[in-house]
Amino acid sequence: MSEWTFITNHGMVLILISRTGQITTREIAKELGITERSVQRIIKDLEAAGYVRKQRIGRRNHYAVNPDAPLRWEHIRDASVGSLLQSLKS
Repeated sequence: MSEWTFITNHGMVLILISRTGQITTREIAKELGITERSVQRIIKDLEAAGYVRKQRIGRRNHYAVNPDAPLRWEHIRDASVGSLLQSLKS
């Protein structure tokens, strides 16, 4: 039986960033069991879509989730990233 999860790596990276904006790509990779390169690509995807903003402070990147960004699925476009993240906290 193949292993699968309900939440994609993109979703998990978003969740981890929302918990602490100061998490490193290395920490995310270790937490998810994927490569740092994959995490970097995912963060670029999330930035390009407007879900995450990255700011360089000193030698570290700090991330912020845009809670008002709409979800990409047509059926639930009225829902925001913030509402999704809030529902996953429970």
